[in-house]
Amino acid sequence: MPTTDPTTLVILGASGDLARRMLLPSLYNLDADGLLPDDLRIIGVARGEAKDWAGEVKAALDERWDLDARIWERFSARLGYCAGDVTRADGAACLKGVVGEGGAGLIFFSLSPSLFTAACETLRAGGVIADHTRLVLEKPIGRDLETSRAINDAVGAVAAERNIFRIDHYLGKETVQNLIALRFANSLFEPLWTSQTIDHVQITVAETQGVGDRWPYYDDYGAIRDMLQNHMLQLLCLVAMEPPSDLEPDAVRNEKVKVLRSLRPFTRASAPQESVRGQYTAGSVEGQGASAYLDEVGKPTGTETFVALTARIDNWRWAGVPFFLRTGKRMPERRTEIVIQFKPVPHSIFGGAAEGDLVANRLVIALQPDEDISLTVMNKRPGLGEVRLQALPLSLSLTRTLGEDGGRRRIAYERLLLDALRGDQTLFVRRDEVEAAWTFVDGVADAWMEAGMAPRPYPAGSWGPAGAFALIERSGRAWND
Repeated sequence: MPTTDPTTLVILGASGDLARRMLLPSLYNLDADGLLPDDLRIIGVARGEAKDWAGEVKAALDERWDLDARIWERFSARLGYCAGDVTRADGAACLKGVVGEGGAGLIFFSLSPSLFTAACETLRAGGVIADHTRLVLEKPIGRDLETSRAINDAVGAVAAERNIFRIDHYLGKETVQNLIALRFANSLFEPLWTSQTIDHVQITVAETQGVGDRWPYYDDYGAIRDMLQNHMLQLLCLVAMEPPSDLEPDAVRNEKVKVLRSLRPFTRASAPQESVRGQYTAGSVEGQGASAYLDEVGKPTGTETFVALTARIDNWRWAGVPFFLRTGKRMPERRTEIVIQFKPVPHSIFGGAAEGDLVANRLVIALQPDEDISLTVMNKRPGLGEVRLQALPLSLSLTRTLGEDGGRRRIAYERLLLDALRGDQTLFVRRDEVEAAWTFVDGVADAWMEAGMAPRPYPAGSWGPAGAFALIERSGRAWND
């Protein structure tokens, strides 16, 4: 892949959790694999002083792996630090002194979105953002369509769209990218990827954790804005999009935008039947007691920690196929998966005991905790008696195929950081994608308000309110639990 290598990568918010858990380990791994430009410097920026930032980075990496001394020596030589507030002129001046003339090559905004506008304006005025500087923006881009447009306007005022990389780390997961290969590199699946053969689709993102210390942010956003607006709608787009003309960034993103614009809007009348809000109460998760959300927040609040809804795509390919989406905190297990449920065979030739054995084919794309793609097919049970059937999975698990040492499981940010360094926007989200997603989500939130739908309680450690089961069972279907 042709590259234009930045010589300086700046991480704003370098003392934060994202930088320590994801960004710096990802960059270390890329360096270990020889994928970083030889002259790349990595500059951390935060408000607090750091007497030994390289030592702090090493301590964070040591928590994950036993570091290779040779690689660490090379990686640590790249590291620099600037203490300052980048929304202020003196902070921008400090950073300009570190990056030098010509400005930064790439800046990762690991900051609250509320600071994006001020940081962009100050860094541009201070000469840190130049015409060639690439800006990587962590989600969420705003809290609704109006605030998203304001942020995008501010960022667009200091950088061209070709230099803006809106990141959704789910798109960096190997299995998510493999979904594109599964659909468009196999003649087996694409002809079946229609309403003629698919009964419904399920997308589940379940977390066992509560909100913890993130409650000030989370209480303002809730599950629909924190998870559904970005991660889940991106997965839906990859499942539902038409074949792009090629893998050029705009070709892929054009097709995703078409899906988002085809989503049927929610209304006051449809919201109670097609969606459920929930909020966890005290319970038990993985054998440990779990507090209620209200106890963690410490005040009454109507924020949802669980959402389930039926999304309908009004186009020829997906007419009549419901997409059931659910996400929540304090679920029984950590799981992210996409389920493609095919229709049953139109007529069974198997009578007798085998009649009850027959089940429809199901494709399950698991993203976490383990990445796997499995297709359930029917098979005859061995034996000499009457014919009996059994469902067996065909698995594309690299772990099972190659063994535990068949390949290191990469952090999703590795691929995305590498693509940003190379200037490849394919796996990043374009402005019109963000705004189309917010249009749909704002419509759901408005419908909830008009219908007076408050979150329903569900015990921590359960799969959400009872209404989430009724949502799918009313159509004669069931969640893949």
